[in-house]
Amino acid sequence: MAAIGVHFGCTSACVAIFKDGRADVVANDAGDRVTPAVVAYRDNEQVVGVAAKQGRVRNAANTIVKVKQVLGRRFDDPQTQTHKIQTKCQVINREEKPYYEIKIGEGREYVAPQDAAKFIFHKMKETAQSALGSDITEAVITVPFEFNHAQKRALRDAAETAGFHVLRLIHEPSAALLAYNIGQDYSSGRSHVLVYKLGGTSLTVTVLQVNGGIFRVLNTHTDNSIGGESFTEALAQHLVTEFKRTFKHDVSGNARAMLKLMNGAEMAKHSLSSLGSANCFVDSLHNGIDFECTVSRARFELLCSSIFSKLIQPIRPLLMDVGLSPSDVNKVVLCGGSARIPRLQLMIREMFPDVDLLSSAPPDEVIAVGAALEAGLLVGRDGLTSKEETVTMDVTATDILVKEVDESGGEVFTVVLPSGTPLPARRHHMLSGDGNLSSLCVEIYQRFFTEQPKKLAKVQKNVSVCVSILIHISPTCPLWVVLYLLQPQGLYQSPGSPSNGY
Repeated sequence: MAAIGVHFGCTSACVAIFKDGRADVVANDAGDRVTPAVVAYRDNEQVVGVAAKQGRVRNAANTIVKVKQVLGRRFDDPQTQTHKIQTKCQVINREEKPYYEIKIGEGREYVAPQDAAKFIFHKMKETAQSALGSDITEAVITVPFEFNHAQKRALRDAAETAGFHVLRLIHEPSAALLAYNIGQDYSSGRSHVLVYKLGGTSLTVTVLQVNGGIFRVLNTHTDNSIGGESFTEALAQHLVTEFKRTFKHDVSGNARAMLKLMNGAEMAKHSLSSLGSANCFVDSLHNGIDFECTVSRARFELLCSSIFSKLIQPIRPLLMDVGLSPSDVNKVVLCGGSARIPRLQLMIREMFPDVDLLSSAPPDEVIAVGAALEAGLLVGRDGLTSKEETVTMDVTATDILVKEVDESGGEVFTVVLPSGTPLPARRHHMLSGDGNLSSLCVEIYQRFFTEQPKKLAKVQKNVSVCVSILIHISPTCPLWVVLYLLQPQGLYQSPGSPSNGY
């Protein structure tokens, strides 16, 4: 029985079919293995994919792009507000949720993000059915690790409305590991894998511990301010400069001309991943002037040098936060279309010289392949409910610290529960002091990555000497601090303040 895996990205979508023990990505009706996640509204029809993207120059106000950015979010969410500013399609507030305002003739239509996503999923379903020659509904859908429940629910609803029977939602880093059969050998022992995903609008770096078929996320970093489009914009600005130098016209303020240049720059960027130079041609860019420019890979790398540096910068701090160095990483998996760029791959290889860099599968297809393999394992399985998702464990989202004072009177923070610790968890921490202590004050803090510690709880008690403290955290009882006292004064327990971090 066949099943499919769908990777719904911010700028593109990809579908893979599991059949006869293999998972393969299939091409759409345009012959492309990756479909632009773009929906255009024209009169009484909706156009999805390549045609919608190509028509954006003339129909930008009625073309929805990057809908994944607002799926499941409220209108006042900062990410929604950023999307509202960046998109050419009007985004309005209806019942505290974002809606797209589409102008059809003299009227207006209001489209929820889930409805736009539904058309993209339907396109993926049509692509899979065309390749198989028969109807298919069983699917595994990928989601970013940082998606909350509302975002997952919105993504699932869009897929089910499009006609899919969603077997499971699976996190994108896990799908990438499955595509390379990582963690399926239960006798291989514990290893560490770094998944580097560079999509169109964001960078996500995830460190996972693999042990006996279990994937444990140790740390993850997502930067929504940089992605593959950052390269496209830098190259487009170079083309603006070249056009101005040649024809003495500045087109940077012309929205239509800039869209044309962005399309040309994107095609040139893709060519430079495999060629030493690329030709960019734009028909009738300004005042009927055709523009043509050749860009070498060396020039492209020079133009984007600051972007490359920013893309590499998060890796070492991410590893340091979990006590790892590059030499402790066993494999690096590349995914996301922009991870194809040779210069970026070279920089990652230089950081991990003795590590397997897995890029044999096309980076923009690898997540869909992993989802299809998961679908192949699940299809026909007895007792699988439609609501079942990836098996997850509750973990601490932040570091839990105890504040102490050293001999010089300076504050010292000691991590007793690092972020990512499976819950429930207990930790003992020994404190010492001279026999003249009359009281004890214990302060518990939490810290998210590199932010300043934030006080979570405070316990104060008249004591002689404190021998140790026990910290207990569980999903249902956020924090308990237990003091064990040297003098027989009994056991003192104090509940800490609940935190939204768990």
